This record gives sequence, C-alpha cells and structure tokens, in this order.
Amino acid sequence: MRQGETPFVSLPLDAGGRSLNVLVTGTSRGIGRVTAELFLARGHRVWGLDVLPASIEHPRYQHFVADVRGREVLPADLAPQVIVSNAGVQDSGADIDVNLKGAINVCERYAFAPGGRTPAPQVRAVVLLGSSSGHTGAEFPEYAASKGGVLAYAKNLAQRLAPQATCNSVDPGGVLTELNRPVMDDPVLWDRIMSLTPLRRWATPEEIAEWIYFVGVTNRFMTGQNLLIDGGEAGSFDFVWPEE
Repeated sequence: MRQGETPFVSLPLDAGGRSLNVLVTGTSRGIGRVTAELFLARGHRVWGLDVLPASIEHPRYQHFVADVRGREVLPADLAPQVIVSNAGVQDSGADIDVNLKGAINVCERYAFAPGGRTPAPQVRAVVLLGSSSGHTGAEFPEYAASKGGVLAYAKNLAQRLAPQATCNSVDPGGVLTELNRPVMDDPVLWDRIMSLTPLRRWATPEEIAEWIYFVGVTNRFMTGQNLLIDGGEAGSFDFVWPEE
C-alpha cells in the first residue's frame, strides 16, 4: 500500500450502508437491550441472548434464552460479524462464572473456528463490557475480580484475532440502570457518589451503547484497549493547599 492510500480495512464496518450480523448478550434489559436496539435502528440484524425472555420485538431481532455459564447450551449455527459480550451480574455469588467465564464461553464459541486457534471467518469485531471496577478494584470483591479478568481477556482476544478482527473493552463507571437502584434512590449515597464524580452525573445506557457501536463498528485500528468511561471518577482527586 502506498503512502496516502486508504485501505478497505480502514473503513467502518457499516460503510456504504452495509448490514451486519451482530450477537449481543444480556439483551433483556439495561445496557444490553439499549445496545441491541441501537444496532437494529442502524439497519443490522441482531441475535440476542439472555437468561430472561425477550423484551425486544423487531423483524431483524432473534432471541435465545440461554445461560452464558454453559458453553454447551449456547445456540448453534450463529455466525456473528460483531460480538458484544455484555451479560453480567453483580454481587450474585456467581460474578466470576457469569461476567468472566461467560464472556470467555461466548467469545471462544463464536469468535473462533473449532479448536480455538484461528478466528471464525466472518468475525470482524468483539466488544467486551468491562467496568471501572476492573481498573480501580472498587465495589464487591468478586465483581471487581471478574471485571479485571474481562479487561485482561480483551487483550488476549485482541492478539489472537488480529489482524482479522479487533477486540476492546468498554468499561463504564456509574450507569443509570435498574441494577444501580440501591444507590440511585438513596439521596445521601447519591450525593456522596456525585461528590466523587467530576462530571456530576452518571452515564445513560444510551451513551454506553454509542460507545459500544463506535468501538465495534466505526473503529478499525484500535485493538487490545480498555476504555474507561466513568465521568472522571477513577481519576478524581482533591488537591489540598492553603488559599492565598
């Protein structure tokens, strides 16, 4: 390739209105549901996977009830070009099995050909849902450990999928979902959290879905990265010094 030329691989996956086959796990609520709806709104076909029944009705959406903890129960004959591993739990007693091992089960099943040594021929991008907890170690011990593992697994996948496909993690801080109601509905706890968050708010699921879409579809050169999307909370500090 000569200097200045733009190779085809640098174009977004949806360039020219191309429709993609997308797998999203954890689509019955929260970030997963909003992400699936965003892909559908932009013309793609979505396979959704959750332990709960479908909450999306759309002609290009197909739902599977399955538990990511069991690789053997994952639906066969799916060939996604984009994989979004979002299914997760918090302080459940099964955080590592669902959040980390579940992500591994899904990606090893659909991102690789049998044997796990070469990428599946159709796969072009994998996005893992991490968490700011994976960066900071905050929150429940098993949850933080599970998300720290997700961040490392994203780097593992990036090396194994290159140069054919990218893999990155999108790692939100606080997001306005039902999972976070215990602190969102408590004014005292909420004020404490906001005092630690420079942007003084949490993300909406729609904002995180946009990040997922950008990382998985628009981005074609970044891989092996863990994107911390937390309103500055992890890096906040209080510089104490006498006023002049």
